[in-house]
Amino acid sequence: MSDPSDLAGRYAVAVDDRDAAALAALFTVDAALVQPPALTRGAGKVVAAGVDAIVAAVLDGTAHLHATRHDVHQSVVDLDGDTATGRAYCLAHHLYRGRDGMRDNAIAIRYLDRYRRVDGRWLIARRELVVDYAEDRVVTVP
Repeated sequence: MSDPSDLAGRYAVAVDDRDAAALAALFTVDAALVQPPALTRGAGKVVAAGVDAIVAAVLDGTAHLHATRHDVHQSVVDLDGDTATGRAYCLAHHLYRGRDGMRDNAIAIRYLDRYRRVDGRWLIARRELVVDYAEDRVVTVP
């Protein structure tokens, strides 16, 4: 990759496909993933440190869901040599079975990222999730 601009989209695909190898390939070995209290089920702000911990946190955090769909919208990346910062907006859909049928917990997220070029490849060195709002509603899943 010549720049890190598609990392947010690749992350979305890896999470939605529950692809641990693809997810791990997006992060530096010493990366950090910062999850806000709105996503940690009462555990407060949680930091997963290291690629293995990040993959486990993401996949364990979505394992109870029927499916996810991360719709990545605009993103901005600022390059500075072998490092960069970025911001990407995402509407993350989390489908689960409720008492009244299938539901979608849609969460508007901003990814605040730091990237680093390692051996010619751009990787995520730090990703902080910021929740702007959430909406939960009944949906029809074919």
